[in-house]
Amino acid sequence: MCQPQFLVVALDNSHNRSEFNSGSTPLDTCFATQVTQDIRRNVAKCFVAIDISRQRVAGYYTMSAAEIPLNMLPGNISKKLPRYPTIPAVRIGRFAVDKAYQGKGIGGALLADAIIKACNVPIGAYALLVDAKDDKAAGFYRHYGFIQYVDSPNTLFLALETAKRISSES
Repeated sequence: MCQPQFLVVALDNSHNRSEFNSGSTPLDTCFATQVTQDIRRNVAKCFVAIDISRQRVAGYYTMSAAEIPLNMLPGNISKKLPRYPTIPAVRIGRFAVDKAYQGKGIGGALLADAIIKACNVPIGAYALLVDAKDDKAAGFYRHYGFIQYVDSPNTLFLALETAKRISSES
C-alpha cells in the first residue's frame, strides 16, 4: 500500500515556516509572522500540507467565520434563502502553495481539505467564501465550482450543500 506523499494538518510550532516561498510577498509574510498570532487570538485556523518525505510545508490555508451579504449573491440563489441581511459562511482567508510544489495538485488537495472542513463545522454555515487575490486565483476557484459575487468577480463562494452533494457523488 502506498503512503501519501502529503499530509494536511493543523499548523503547530514544529512546522518550519521560514523556508516557505509562494512567490507572493504578502502571503509569505503573513505565514511567517502573522498566522500564529491569528491562531492564538482565535480569529483564524491554519492548515498546512506537509511533504512527508522532506518534512517541509508545501502549502497552507487559513479559515475563519464570515458573513455573506445577501444582496451579493445571484438572484436565483438569494431568492431561496432567508431574508436576513447576511448569511453565515466559512472564509478561506489566505491560501498559498510553495513555488517548489506549484503545479503538482497541492492547491486542489488543500482546497478539497478546506471544503471538507467547512462542510463539517458544527455551526450553521451556508457557503465557503474566498477573496481571490487576482483573476488567475479567481479562475482556480471557478474551476472547482465557486460562483462569483454579483458586483465583485474576485469574491467567490461555494454553497456547502453543493459541495456535500458533489462529494457524495464521487
